[in-house]
Amino acid sequence: MRRKFTELEMAEHWTLSPKEMEIPAGKSRITRLGYFVLLKYFQYENSFPTTRRDIPTAVVEAIGDQLSINPALFSEYRLDDRTASRHRSAIREHLGVREATNQDGQPLIDWLIAEVLPHTSDDPTVEAEVDKWLRRKKIESPSDERIKTYVASAKNSFEKSLYQRLLNALPEECLNAIDAMLQLSDPELIDGQGPDTAEMPDGETAPLTFHQIKSDPGRASLESVFREVAKLNSIKCLMIPDAPWLAIPPRELEVLKRRTSSYDSSELRQLTSPARYVLVAVYCWLRRREILDGFVELLVSLIHRIDVRAERRVEKELLNDFKRVRGKSQMLFKIAELSVENPDGVISDVIFPIVPKDSLDAVVKEFKSGGPAFRTIVHKVMRNSYSNHYRQMLPRMLDNLVFRSNNTLHQPVIEALEILRTYRNDRFQYFPDHVDLRLESVVPAKWRDVVLEEGKDGNERINRINYEICVLQSLRIQLRCREIWVEGARKYGNPDEDLPSDFNERRADYYADLDLPSESNDFINKIRLEMAEALQQLNDDLPRNRYVKLREVGMNRIALEPLDEQKEPENLHALKIEINKKWPATGLLDILKETEFRVGVTDCFKTAASREALEKPALQRRLLLSLYGLGTNTGLKRVVTSEIPESYKDLVYAKRRYITREFLRNAIGKVVNATFAARDPEIWGEGTTACASDSKKFGSWDQNLMTEWHIRYGGRGVMIYWHVERKSVCIYSQLKKCSSSEVAAMMEGVLRHCSDMEVEKNYVDSHGQSAVGFAFSRLLGFELLPRLKAISKQRLYLPGPGTAANYPKLAPILARSIDWGLIAQQYDEMVRFASAMSNGVDAESVLRRFTRENAQHPTYRALQQLGLAAKTIFLCRYLNSLTLRQEIHEGLNVVENWNSANSFIFYGKSGEVATNRLEDQELSVLCLHLLQSSLVYVNTLMIQRVLREKQWRRRLKPEDLRALTPLIYLHVNPYGEFKLDMGDRIQIESM
Repeated sequence: MRRKFTELEMAEHWTLSPKEMEIPAGKSRITRLGYFVLLKYFQYENSFPTTRRDIPTAVVEAIGDQLSINPALFSEYRLDDRTASRHRSAIREHLGVREATNQDGQPLIDWLIAEVLPHTSDDPTVEAEVDKWLRRKKIESPSDERIKTYVASAKNSFEKSLYQRLLNALPEECLNAIDAMLQLSDPELIDGQGPDTAEMPDGETAPLTFHQIKSDPGRASLESVFREVAKLNSIKCLMIPDAPWLAIPPRELEVLKRRTSSYDSSELRQLTSPARYVLVAVYCWLRRREILDGFVELLVSLIHRIDVRAERRVEKELLNDFKRVRGKSQMLFKIAELSVENPDGVISDVIFPIVPKDSLDAVVKEFKSGGPAFRTIVHKVMRNSYSNHYRQMLPRMLDNLVFRSNNTLHQPVIEALEILRTYRNDRFQYFPDHVDLRLESVVPAKWRDVVLEEGKDGNERINRINYEICVLQSLRIQLRCREIWVEGARKYGNPDEDLPSDFNERRADYYADLDLPSESNDFINKIRLEMAEALQQLNDDLPRNRYVKLREVGMNRIALEPLDEQKEPENLHALKIEINKKWPATGLLDILKETEFRVGVTDCFKTAASREALEKPALQRRLLLSLYGLGTNTGLKRVVTSEIPESYKDLVYAKRRYITREFLRNAIGKVVNATFAARDPEIWGEGTTACASDSKKFGSWDQNLMTEWHIRYGGRGVMIYWHVERKSVCIYSQLKKCSSSEVAAMMEGVLRHCSDMEVEKNYVDSHGQSAVGFAFSRLLGFELLPRLKAISKQRLYLPGPGTAANYPKLAPILARSIDWGLIAQQYDEMVRFASAMSNGVDAESVLRRFTRENAQHPTYRALQQLGLAAKTIFLCRYLNSLTLRQEIHEGLNVVENWNSANSFIFYGKSGEVATNRLEDQELSVLCLHLLQSSLVYVNTLMIQRVLREKQWRRRLKPEDLRALTPLIYLHVNPYGEFKLDMGDRIQIESM
């Protein structure tokens, strides 16, 4: 049972009704108190406590207060004597409940098979449904072991019947193809997942092994395209029908897919016939969607590469023989003067002696490097690269991808792709005259002269290769903003499927969920009033604000005084030394182990197989060692020593069968919530609702689509985006591409963080904010508080036309007024997109629709206007409040401190993510998050243990407590021998 309840929960579940107070429960105060404790406990749990420890102290105190009986008397009430037995019988009779018998098991199992398991197999959900069934039947809940036995039996029976039903729906050809694929031998396993690069056979129709189908795409290249085509062809050859899987909930399909991915071919061959065929079929059926996404991702990258590489090559060639010319104006003046004075002179005699020929050559080359001639040269190089190499991907793309669009404006691109598909096998330089080719929305104006060439007869003809390049470039732009989508894909699939289909029918419910007014005028009037008040406040306070000055002219019109540097409190260093004295060289593995003892981290990990055979102590050790090896980046082999009984294969088994992204997030959430619960408010203050988010670059292997070159930090790698609350507890982490939107990552963390914390404020740097980000933060109900690097160039927008005169002191930084009419027109659509994000749709999938490539989208324009209004309100507060600027700066310093600790823990392999598999990359990041969260949790307990001593509590000043952080590691040793003694504990307090 839960140990803590809110006041509302105590009143709801543990309050005695007037009728209950009249129940004769014995004359003795002890028996009366014991009776009512058992009664309320049974009403809450549908069972009786077995030991006194099952009953929270707060419950006994609450019931004792209602009965005017001293709660301490409950210690004299025995749960195993005749009085307690009579009380249990009386309570059953009073509530009309009977004890469970063995005959109740089969009806319960039959009900689970018929009503519950077709919709979900999640253990907590199924057990909650069992509790409801028992309460409806007026049956006392049996022991947890019996319930688990019933659930396991029902799952086993349901699974067998499901497998048989799905097997009957698979054609004989499909079964034979699956057998043939599983007979192919997989490569040797590395850390339980196979090698990082899967060698593909020659030809796109050659059979692939199961492991090769499981492999991720390589880096963007033609070879990777051919590999993805080979995977699609192999799955197509399996002839898996669609119908059997459409009736199964998507979440349950993902459970079956996860189970299949934990096996290799040899293990799948050992499964019974129904399970083997069904698991492989459902995996490949779902895997096709992921392969399509990878295929599209490769195409988008390759199309971009053609253009970028051409520009770089031309720039390099031009820069090799070109130097920037200084003093061009003076040089041209001399040429003009000499020409006027010597109109009949010879250039070599008059001009070259004064202005050397080499200088004039440099001027010509400089013009070519930046003018129209530069684009012409770039296109020539791009055409050569495409026609000689990259054009091989075009027929693969046309044969395997079906493009769609829900917007008529982009139909010309779809029609152009159909024409390319029709004539893909024909050989001609120019399209025939009878082909109706669309140029608008396909060929940019700057390429018209290149695509349209004049023939011998004087008529314009369309160059086929140049047209293909323009089609691919337009396709890339529309795929990125999801105006064009791919049939059957997930990430690049139909964007309308992300939006709530019942929005119009349940409009009021969606508005209520977001706490927004259903009428656009009410929403607009509130924001307009806030804008006017914020602008007026800043205007009135500006003369007295010595930290902010406005310039009348220039681009940089806001001059903001830097914040004063704050000194480190003098007692914090002494506190770190004291902790190091009490717990010197504490092993990081021991910290993880102590967290396991106190929180039960490993309880979050369930087997992917249909049953679990490992004993809990053995599984506990294997999981802890595996989590440590992954979180420190040392790998599984490095944590296996002669002093521990676990072998490398044992850890590989634990990783493959138990460690997944979902379970790691559950474990992290458990540690984070335990940290919040363990905090002493006198030391750490009351719970906060603010967090800071920022990214950190990690080096990584580059034979994958996740790794990219970082334009700010340099080098190839990936980004990890952290959300850290103000006392150094990280509530969410994400693995992202270097080019991914930090605004989307910020919103994803706020919406999907794995903790009980309510996020009302989010601090970000300049890259974590945008006008669209401000708009969605307003719709989703949290404050976006950025630290803007380019604060000097910011502008404030007006709440209405003609209102600039109301704010004369802000005139240098005032811009136009907000278009409220556009916001009112698109209000429903904006709320619809916000509801989609709030209900689980990936934020990046939504925000990709609102980029500069899609600037004319009416909803995007409305979001821009709403975002500018929200940003204006924020800027007024930011400029007017020194306290707010300090708050944002301190919050971002916390996440910077979190980033500094990453390299201390993630030290293996030089801190580089040494794998090309996306899933393994994500596991490494989440294990790092788990280890660092465990460090914060144990440090919180250690600091509180030290501060219980009076001399330390008196010694710390308010500024010490303000700067106190549990993210310290002077006393931690992440290296050394890996000894795991389950009988040894960290002595934080008496056990």
